[in-house]
Amino acid sequence: MRPGAAGSRGGGGPSPSRVPGEERTLTSVAAGDRYEREHREHREHDGAEGGREHGTRPAPDGRPEQAEQPRLWHITLRVSGAGTPLQEVRRGLEQLAHDHPFLLTSRYADDHAEIRYWEEARDLHDAAAVALRLWGEHRQSAQLPPWEIVGLEVIDRETYHQRLAEGYGPPPATPIGVHPF
Repeated sequence: MRPGAAGSRGGGGPSPSRVPGEERTLTSVAAGDRYEREHREHREHDGAEGGREHGTRPAPDGRPEQAEQPRLWHITLRVSGAGTPLQEVRRGLEQLAHDHPFLLTSRYADDHAEIRYWEEARDLHDAAAVALRLWGEHRQSAQLPPWEIVGLEVIDRETYHQRLAEGYGPPPATPIGVHPF
């Protein structure tokens, strides 16, 4: 087991440190010595080159090369939990879509929902982190059901379009909006 990790996640009931239904708090983790060392060396190298622009690095031919730009990621987030009246589920998803117009489509039933949207992020890790926070961070403001995330798919734009071209994957999000399954 990792140092500092909680006990087994193997279904032995709720964690003794958390009451069932209680919201979990996300915490950050220190980057570690390797990250700090690499970034210190990178900063020292940048300073040695004088007037180099922030966010660039030299390409093999010596010209400045732009740092990695954000990319588009297609997100499918699935949540599930105890049965909730359909009107409440629909109202919560509509409020979420109103607050965050990037949502393409939401499908729902009384005990689960699926949200699909595009996210702009530097890499898959950043896109997944934002997606995993979406439901919990907006549960109160959009009055979403107290469901848990049970599925997450994050794919880049090229993969999404390749799947569609090959006849795999879900069809494009049409009609856009909030709809029952």
